[in-house]
Amino acid sequence: MPIYEYRCTACGAAKEHLQKMSDDPIAQCPACGSADYHKQLSAAGFQLKGSGWYETDFKNGSSGGGHSCGNGSCGGGCA
Repeated sequence: MPIYEYRCTACGAAKEHLQKMSDDPIAQCPACGSADYHKQLSAAGFQLKGSGWYETDFKNGSSGGGHSCGNGSCGGGCA
């Protein structure tokens, strides 16, 4: 489940809430009870790690031709 950031424009309170994507936005500030509680736009909180496609195919700018073998000697069968 994603974590959403909210901020109240009435009292300035800011809080993170763990919600399902299908849940309705929280409408009332838990600090002051105001209806001026709004979901903020923020950066995604994930990072791709490991030896996946980015590390092997794109990071170093090498042109492996889209092949896993890196040199195209497979005749295109490894892609």
